[in-house]
Amino acid sequence: MPNPRSLLFLAVGLLMCSVAQAQMPSRPVVLELFTSQGCSSCPPADAYVGELSQRKDVLALSFHVDYWDDLGWKDPFSMAVSTERQRVYSAARGRASVYTPQVVIDGKDDFVGTDRRNIGQALATARTGVPVKLLLQGSDVVVDLGARDYAVSSDVLMVAYLRKAATPIGRGENAGRKLEEFNIVRDIRNLGHWKGDAMSFRTRLSLLPRDATDVAILVQSTNQHQIIGAAARALN
Repeated sequence: MPNPRSLLFLAVGLLMCSVAQAQMPSRPVVLELFTSQGCSSCPPADAYVGELSQRKDVLALSFHVDYWDDLGWKDPFSMAVSTERQRVYSAARGRASVYTPQVVIDGKDDFVGTDRRNIGQALATARTGVPVKLLLQGSDVVVDLGARDYAVSSDVLMVAYLRKAATPIGRGENAGRKLEEFNIVRDIRNLGHWKGDAMSFRTRLSLLPRDATDVAILVQSTNQHQIIGAAARALN
């Protein structure tokens, strides 16, 4: 027969765990699309990001890679840092190559960017995470991170992005089309490291790209690359 005292301790422990989970703030699910204007398979995935960008529970970001740029059309939004980010994810999964369109969710689950069924299922679960506040104070962007016990060492990333753009394509696989794209990443920078203590970061607005309309903060574990905190806001 179980010891009543042991059962009491177990019940208290479960209650405390439930309370701690309830107190953790909700956050948007982070979806990263790796795409290119030179890829004929990418426009449907870009359109899906446009739909997801309307959801408050999803932070959808489009990273334009540069390895398509020598195949007929140079994507004006392509960045080497986007390609490097995709390769880091690929290496973490033991893969030898990268492709477009690819979606990575919360830095851990990946899908073909047009796989709406599986992506939709992955987005259906609510997320909790590190408390993140993102504010505009005068000419600065201010980021406040709350404290959290048993936190893993994480990078604090600031992502500046352009909400929407339409580009006529002159050459390559999409020649003759006018592509609409959404939440296009224009800059990503590491503000510093977070290890569980309350911290603040400050960045001058003037350092962000001129065409950026919004900014996001991603708290991403340094070793596992999983996103454990996120917030976004418009710059105007």
